Amino acid sequence: MLKKLFGLDPQQTTVKTEILAGVTTFLTMSYILAVNPSMFSQLEGMPGGAVFTATALAAIIGCLAMAFIGKLPFGLAPGMGLNAFFVYSVCMGMGYSWQFALTAVLIEGLIFIVLTLTNVREAIVNAIPMSLRNAIGAGIGLFIAFIGLQSAGVIVHDDATLVALGDITSGSALLALIGIILTGFMYARNVPGAILIGILATMVIGIPLGVTEFQGVISKPESISPIFCKFEFDKIFTLDMLVVVFTFLFIDMFDTVGTLVGVCTKANMVDEKGNINRIKHAFMADSIATTAGAMLGTSTTTTYVESAAGVAQGGRSGLTAFAVGCCFVIALFFSPLFLSIPSAATAPALVIVGLLMMEPIVKIPFDNFSESIPAFICILMMPLSYSISNGILLGMISYVLMNMICGNFKKITPVMYILAVLFILKYIFI
Repeated sequence: MLKKLFGLDPQQTTVKTEILAGVTTFLTMSYILAVNPSMFSQLEGMPGGAVFTATALAAIIGCLAMAFIGKLPFGLAPGMGLNAFFVYSVCMGMGYSWQFALTAVLIEGLIFIVLTLTNVREAIVNAIPMSLRNAIGAGIGLFIAFIGLQSAGVIVHDDATLVALGDITSGSALLALIGIILTGFMYARNVPGAILIGILATMVIGIPLGVTEFQGVISKPESISPIFCKFEFDKIFTLDMLVVVFTFLFIDMFDTVGTLVGVCTKANMVDEKGNINRIKHAFMADSIATTAGAMLGTSTTTTYVESAAGVAQGGRSGLTAFAVGCCFVIALFFSPLFLSIPSAATAPALVIVGLLMMEPIVKIPFDNFSESIPAFICILMMPLSYSISNGILLGMISYVLMNMICGNFKKITPVMYILAVLFILKYIFI
C-alpha cells in the first residue's frame, strides 16, 4: 500500500527513516511560518494571523500533492524570494495592491498546470541561458539578506549615502546580529533545524532586551477570510500583470528545477542519463500548490531546497513529504508562538537563506564576459533597485545586447529576442 501511495521501496528505505526525514525537512523549512506573517503584515489588509494560517495550509496542500502525485521526498511551502518579490516589488515597489499580486500568483499556477501537461515547462527551462539562471538565485539571495538587515534596523536610510549602518549596540539591530552569529554557528555545526532554532532562540533573547512581545503558545488557527480568494481580475490584461506573472513564473520555474535536479542528483535519484523520474509529476504537484496557495491568500508555493536535509537523512519517497505535511498541520495550532517572533528574530533566517541562495554564483563563467556581465547586472540590480523584477529584466536585456554586439547570435534563442524586446518596451512606455 505504501509503495502504491508514496512510491516507497522497502529495499531503499523504511517507514521510520521516511518519517524522521520528514521531520528533519520540516525543521529546516518551518521558518517560513515566522517569516511570511512578518513580511505580509506590512501590507494593509493582510493580518499576520490569517497569513500564518494560509502559509501553513498552502504548505500542507503542497506537501500532500508531492506525496501522492510526485511521490518524491520534497517539502513545499510559500517560497523565499518569491514572497519578497510579492511584498517589496509588486506591492511596495510597483504600487499595486496585494489582491493584484495574488491574481498574478493564481494565473501563474494555472499557466504552470497547462505548461506541465503540455511538456512546455521543460522546453522553457532549456531556452534560458544557464548563466542567468544561476545569477537569479544569487541576486535573490543578496536581496532577501538586505531586506532582513533593513527590517531589523542593521541597515538604515541615509540622505547622503542612501543607506548606512544603524545603531548595532542596542535594540533590534543588536538582537539581529546576535541571532545571525547564533544561527550561523549552529548551521556550521550541522545542527538539524538550525534556522528555526535560531529564530526561536533569538526571540527568547529579545524578551529581556524589550524587543520581543510574547503573545502566547497555543491557540486555534485564525480565519483566512480576510485574504481568501481576493483577486483583481479587471487588471489581468495589463502589461504590468504580464511582467509580474512572467517574473513569478521564471523565479519559481528555475527554483523548482534547481532544487529537483540538485537534490535528486546528490541522492542518486536520477537515471543513467541524468533524468529525474516523475519530474513531470513533481511539476504538477508544484503547480497545484501554487494555485491553491493563491486562493488561500499567500505567495507562490514552491519546492524547498531545504528538502536536501531530509534526503540526507534517508528520505526517498513521498512518505517523507507526507510527514512534512503532517508537521505543518501540528504547527497550525501554535500561531501565537510564531507571531510573537519580531522581525529582528527573522532577520538571521533571511541572511542565512540569502547565503544559501548565493551558491549558484560559482557556476557563472566569469572569464566569459558575454555571460558574466549580464549575470552580474542581474545580481547587482536586484538589491540596488530593490526589485527582483528589475534585476531579471535588465539581465535578460543585457544578455541579448552583449551577445549581439559580440556576434554570438547562435547563443540567443528566439524566446530571448522576444523577451528582450518586450522588456525594453516596458521600460520605455511604463
